Amino acid sequence: MSVTGLPHELIPATNFSDRVGVAGPDILLLHYTGVPTPEFAIEILTNGEREVSCHYLVRQDGGIVHMVDEDKRAWHAGKSSWEGAGDINSRSVGIEICNPGHGDNYHDFPDVQIEAVIALGQDIVARHAIEPRHVLAHSDVAPGRKIDPGEKFPWARLASRGIGLWVTPAAIADGPVLAEGAVGADVSSLQQNLAAFGYGIDVTGDYDGATATVVRAFQLHFRPELCDGRADVSTLATLAAVLAARSA
Repeated sequence: MSVTGLPHELIPATNFSDRVGVAGPDILLLHYTGVPTPEFAIEILTNGEREVSCHYLVRQDGGIVHMVDEDKRAWHAGKSSWEGAGDINSRSVGIEICNPGHGDNYHDFPDVQIEAVIALGQDIVARHAIEPRHVLAHSDVAPGRKIDPGEKFPWARLASRGIGLWVTPAAIADGPVLAEGAVGADVSSLQQNLAAFGYGIDVTGDYDGATATVVRAFQLHFRPELCDGRADVSTLATLAAVLAARSA
């Protein structure tokens, strides 16, 4: 099974395997390539020695490259988890979106590229009945280890077209802030809420480095104006709104 009704080219990857323990994918996982050119990204994703692949790549000009059939497990998520379960590769369809990334000229995603991602995403979520809460960033399932597709990715635009969950972030304002070193019930509540949405986080009541990393991952996706790993009033309010929208 693969993309239907959309222009695309086939460049097969060699690294893939059978999905394990699932009937089919229930997550759409979005990445950026993090390398300077589409050609370099394709070289990496089709190199048998690299142990990495994806289902689709979207070029900056909107061209779609199909690399692994959706009934197979592409190797794009790496060590990751969501909702208490690992092996996100078995649960997901992975799209790599060409952008150099934070290390080299991270820039806005061109309109034509995002329109292609939207068309492809609509096709995937419809065929697999993927819920909006399961359209995720690589940074969501691998906080700290990955930060893509990053704060410039237009999640709101995708959600307006039926792909993913989005709420308008609460405005940044003065007020109390939870940050590294904080302890107590407020920290436990924050950790519980992040875990309730799906993030891999232990509820300890201790705002440690791991908690800050997960908070930043949440911000990269849902409160991109400021991604500092500190749970200010805007972050807390936005997280509450996301949880409410998830349950609606």
